[in-house]
Amino acid sequence: MPHRSLLRQITDYANRANPYPLYEELRRTPVLHEEDGGPYLVSSYWDILNLLHDPRISSDAANLAAAGADEMGGAAETGLPPSFIRQDPPEHDRLRRIANRPFGPPHSPHKIEAMRGDLAEIVSALIDGFGESREIDVVDQFAYPFPVTVICRLLGVPREDEPRFRTWVDPIVASLDPDTGGQDAERRHAAHEARMHLGMYLAQLVEQRSKEPTGDMLSELVTSHGPDGPMTTMEVLSTSVLLLIAGHETTVNLITNGMLTLLRHPEYLERLRDDPRLAVNIVEELLRYEPPVQLVPQRTCIADIELRGITIPRGSRIWLVLAAGNRDPERFSDPDRFDPDRGDIQHLGFGSGIHICFGAPLARLETQIALSELARRLDNPRLLEDPPPYRQNAVLRGPRHLRISFDGLRP
Repeated sequence: MPHRSLLRQITDYANRANPYPLYEELRRTPVLHEEDGGPYLVSSYWDILNLLHDPRISSDAANLAAAGADEMGGAAETGLPPSFIRQDPPEHDRLRRIANRPFGPPHSPHKIEAMRGDLAEIVSALIDGFGESREIDVVDQFAYPFPVTVICRLLGVPREDEPRFRTWVDPIVASLDPDTGGQDAERRHAAHEARMHLGMYLAQLVEQRSKEPTGDMLSELVTSHGPDGPMTTMEVLSTSVLLLIAGHETTVNLITNGMLTLLRHPEYLERLRDDPRLAVNIVEELLRYEPPVQLVPQRTCIADIELRGITIPRGSRIWLVLAAGNRDPERFSDPDRFDPDRGDIQHLGFGSGIHICFGAPLARLETQIALSELARRLDNPRLLEDPPPYRQNAVLRGPRHLRISFDGLRP
């Protein structure tokens, strides 16, 4: 199989439902270079892990643009500075520390755990909302509204405005897909318009919070005066956009991939129903087995890197195929088997290094609560379509719909 053909197959929607045989083939050439200035693809677990900690790999949007790729954060189109995930130290570190103050340790060590009751309440209300229905779409009626409600409330978005975000989020997320076949002008225009509307809305909200802080995360970002100083208004806006998009889209896919996997492995669904403590291991194994982030295409080499006898030249683009590394038989035994009882599940699902997923603790807790409650309350759930239809996105992979039937709701 030609190398270029393999990359195109990985990004081809026709293979979205099951890209794992392609990843297996990719691992046979752990460092694969596309012709004609294409990226280097890295697919083995240990190589990916090492590169995620390697300071010679840059996340800076300017370096990516210099390497001949679009910056996939839309900063140039909206006038916003790149978010901290699109920057390198020291600016990355400064902005991430400021963003983390109201979100987690060491300044807010109990923030996420204190949300457990609110999360459970939102989940219960969504499941109650199924009413007398015996068929639902897990995505539209549960997996999407749950995390978007959570992140909006965390930031301080008024509840009446929450439904507006889907019309903005969907085109922005679609624009994150790597385009190996040329620019899609219509998709780019839709994402640009969505970013503009979202940015204008958040600018108004930031102005309100600067005058009247309400204790939410947005208020704390606006008024923070810690040792790293305050964020500028533009930095608050870019951070807020990042949290809204990344803070819910990956969790939608994690919950949906999780329910699909459990329905395909009913023995674990039954065990989870009887013992909700199993949710912790199930979520970790899901992050290995069906990660919502399949690959990281936004990296650039800022120095020559020797890897497996191959020199990756300075200025080259590099794609880290996390989902391939997560099923690397050199790292995991029987990697294509879903096994929450594994004694060692050190996956790459949230990345690693300085750019490890900022919202990982919240995503974990959301998914644990969501899957354990679905398992407990749905009587005899079963898939209506397998495989389900998937989103177009090859980076943030998950079903667009997940239609299931069940016999009723348990109290």
